[in-house]
Amino acid sequence: MSLYFILHRKILTILLLLIGSSVFALEFQSVIIDTTDTDTTKVVLIKVSTIKVSTVKMDSTEINIVSGDSSKVDKAKLDSLASNPGMMVNQEIIILWTRKNAMGVNFNEVAFVNWNAGGNNSISALFFGNFERNFQKKLLSWKTNASLRYGLNAQEGREIRKTEDQFIFNSTFGYRQNPTSNFRYSAKFNFNTQFSNGYRYPNTEKPISSFMAPGYVFLGIGTEYTAPKEDLIIYLSPVTQKSTFVLNQTLANEGMFGVTPAVRDELGNIIKEGQKVRTEFGILFTSSFKKEIFANVNMENQLSLYTDYLNKFGNVDVDWQLNLNLVVNDFIQANIGSHLRYDDDVKVKEDTNGDGELETLGPSVQFKQMLGVGVIYEF
Repeated sequence: MSLYFILHRKILTILLLLIGSSVFALEFQSVIIDTTDTDTTKVVLIKVSTIKVSTVKMDSTEINIVSGDSSKVDKAKLDSLASNPGMMVNQEIIILWTRKNAMGVNFNEVAFVNWNAGGNNSISALFFGNFERNFQKKLLSWKTNASLRYGLNAQEGREIRKTEDQFIFNSTFGYRQNPTSNFRYSAKFNFNTQFSNGYRYPNTEKPISSFMAPGYVFLGIGTEYTAPKEDLIIYLSPVTQKSTFVLNQTLANEGMFGVTPAVRDELGNIIKEGQKVRTEFGILFTSSFKKEIFANVNMENQLSLYTDYLNKFGNVDVDWQLNLNLVVNDFIQANIGSHLRYDDDVKVKEDTNGDGELETLGPSVQFKQMLGVGVIYEF
């Protein structure tokens, strides 16, 4: 083997050792790199500094190259570093963003085989997802969450029916005067709609709702109180705009969900199309409470109250959800929930005289109760 090849191989070996040691130190900060002997070079880890990558501060490693014989290295210093890793690594973590994701499905199934009492086989599934992103830096905060729910029911002898359909997006930006204050000046944005058509079963020819029919948008500024443990959040906005969207022109022409209906002549022909947007200006109050009331039993209570300054002030729109989550283990949980709504602009329609046509009645309380057991995955 030629001398030229041997020298180049030694130089290459030294370079690989240096590069490998530095990469190893960056990837595994808790591992101490001892001195590595070569013919003329020694690698010694002597210092860790701090750099900032995105929102998390990470450590970088300084490598000192010492020439000469190994006897010149301070063995006592290296032994001290080896026995006290904390002296070597000075790691500072600043978490600006926190997140929470959960996806799952709840099932309800009934099957009969030669059952004397009778009954139809059925299966129900509710798919859901909850996603949260929270930003906190000094006096500023930004909380964003999205909730998706979609449920289906299949029963023997009839078509598949929708049982749940909801998409909610909330975003709140806050500023507080000092780090210890529980009050924030806040701006809140809320969006609420559904994914697919809704029907008054068994009639599936004519939808009574659809995507963005209705769709609700709340935008306002106010103040927010957050309890020290953040299990209670109260928001009050005396300046809130509420927009109701009915982008389905057929439903808009009927004046559904409070929009101005179409203008018709004596024969029922449309002279002017109904409006697709209704705008209100009023007061919004919301509260959110989450707490483990018993071992593995979590309660969530969300309440929203809104009244319009210009149209029937004091007539309050209510949206109230109460849920109990019973945790079996990390992946299985049971849920008991209720959802109550009241909106003076949403009129009930029923066929009261049996002629096949729906008559418009007054507003009414809407109530839904849910019970399910399913699988959940949090990440």
